[in-house]
Amino acid sequence: MKTIATLVTAAAFCFGAVIASAQGLIDKGFVAGWNVMVDPDMGNGCLIQTVYQDFSVVRIGFDMTHNRGYFVVFNKAWGDVKKGEIFDINFDLDGKKFDAKATGFVLNKVPGAGVFFDDRNFVDTIAQRRVMTVFGQKGQKVMAIDLKGSDKAIEYARKCQAEIGS
Repeated sequence: MKTIATLVTAAAFCFGAVIASAQGLIDKGFVAGWNVMVDPDMGNGCLIQTVYQDFSVVRIGFDMTHNRGYFVVFNKAWGDVKKGEIFDINFDLDGKKFDAKATGFVLNKVPGAGVFFDDRNFVDTIAQRRVMTVFGQKGQKVMAIDLKGSDKAIEYARKCQAEIGS
């Protein structure tokens, strides 16, 4: 069983690194199931990223260009989303519901939605939960995100950000 877990971890790390290099992200390591990275497009903001079996990608991090936090969920269930498009979504953290404005993203032809928040500490609020469920612009469930290990990974993302100096 340990061998399977090791192979899954190694595959996730390698696949995450491939996605990182394809998108200009700088890999800073792997912590608790999440890649820790730096995004030059977000003012060298640090982030955590994980990839799921269906190739959905989740990122939680810091946009240092605008001094804010964010999460982005790339998943085919978003449907026809255009890059830069603004639309309403809902998400919940262990059952606590939030309404949000999302910005459209596209990653390797997979649509995504990003939610930005002025309080960078909201990243910690997300990481302290077990599940974040995201609902699309028509109320459809896009995905339930297992946040296991995100608290530890966000801790490393904060250290990464301190090292960069922001």
